[in-house]
Amino acid sequence: MNIVALVDCNNFYASCERVFNPALRDVPIVVLSNNDGCVVARSAEVKALGIAPGKPVYQIEDLIRKHNIRVFSSNYALYGDLSRRVMQTLAEFSPEIEIYSIDEAFLDFQGFSRRNLTAYGHEICATVKRWTGIPVSIGIAETKTLAKIANRLAKRSPKTKGVLDLSDLRWREKALAVTDVGDVWGIGGRYAKFLRTQGVNTALDLARCEEGWVKKRLSVVGLRTVRELNGIPSISMELAPPVKKQLCVSRSFGRPVTTLAEMEEALATYVSRAAEKLRRQNSAAGSVMVFMMTNRFREGPQYVNSTVIGLPVATDCTQELISYAIKGVKSIFRTGFHFKKAGVVFGDICPVSEVQMDLFDMKDREGSRRLMDAIDTISARMGKGLVRYAAEGFKQPWRTKFEKRSPRYSSCWEELAVVEAVAGCDGCEG
Repeated sequence: MNIVALVDCNNFYASCERVFNPALRDVPIVVLSNNDGCVVARSAEVKALGIAPGKPVYQIEDLIRKHNIRVFSSNYALYGDLSRRVMQTLAEFSPEIEIYSIDEAFLDFQGFSRRNLTAYGHEICATVKRWTGIPVSIGIAETKTLAKIANRLAKRSPKTKGVLDLSDLRWREKALAVTDVGDVWGIGGRYAKFLRTQGVNTALDLARCEEGWVKKRLSVVGLRTVRELNGIPSISMELAPPVKKQLCVSRSFGRPVTTLAEMEEALATYVSRAAEKLRRQNSAAGSVMVFMMTNRFREGPQYVNSTVIGLPVATDCTQELISYAIKGVKSIFRTGFHFKKAGVVFGDICPVSEVQMDLFDMKDREGSRRLMDAIDTISARMGKGLVRYAAEGFKQPWRTKFEKRSPRYSSCWEELAVVEAVAGCDGCEG
């Protein structure tokens, strides 16, 4: 019998902030987007106040003061490291795991049907909380779509204590009946609006639709969703993440960029980050696109442009990719503008093992490979940015603002948590 579990971290970014600062427990928390502009994550207490994601922070300043909401800049280094630890813990409980997002993973429970799966789910929750400090909820069912619904209900119902098993048909129908059709995984807003006009208001209504009608109206993707709602596995586990066909790194600047030198620094930095990601998936890029834009909400002259540079030989070498990106920057940069954002996109990505060499290529590819391996090893052991290319600059006054960022407790030596031991006082034993 096919059984799958969806493990989802509760209010992940807010939970990460609480791991190293227990004083934040039960305190309302919001985490902001790049440059501290909008709300991207909320604790349960903030959700209860009705603050929506994407809300500009300046519009909720009164609520922040009234409810003593703690505000944090995004701390991606911390969130990424804690996510990795959660996933490593989950791998102890299943032979196969699909990491779906930074805070979600599917576990394959096939062959576990003789277990008490609810008790097993509680064991997983307790272990993840004890080993990482992150609370999770678990939905268990015969398909991934049903597991999504089970997880959503497990989060909302205190009776479940964070774990809900819908592998029993009786509980499945009750769960589908209380789930709005718009909350079904794979049913977007446009489809949900159409379905309601057809009298399909709940997940149970959708599950009972005739397959021919669904395929005609919602395509093959919708048909897979309906079959999943009826307990027929139609979306397989992806045990290895698919190789990205394009890879983008872009940022909004902390302040407007007006000079070519600063734009070159920024793009070189973004290329360096993108190249690291490229090597992690053992790929090489065959083209580099750079783009830059002004702030369309700001008064004054506007300018948006991009250019694509085709590479003679696909590569994952940071130095080589930076050189092509800088050529692109010089070709499209214009003075007299206040640039708000820029980025780099790697295209024509292929596996390193399939790179088509050029007869006239004179670059030392093997030497570049050893250099990249050495830099990646240093970065993994000692932290990113310890070794960098001069083109990236050092002061980087244009960097994205993170004025309210908490320390990177688990990934930066200078920001490790400090514990002070107090000497015993008179009359105390030990």
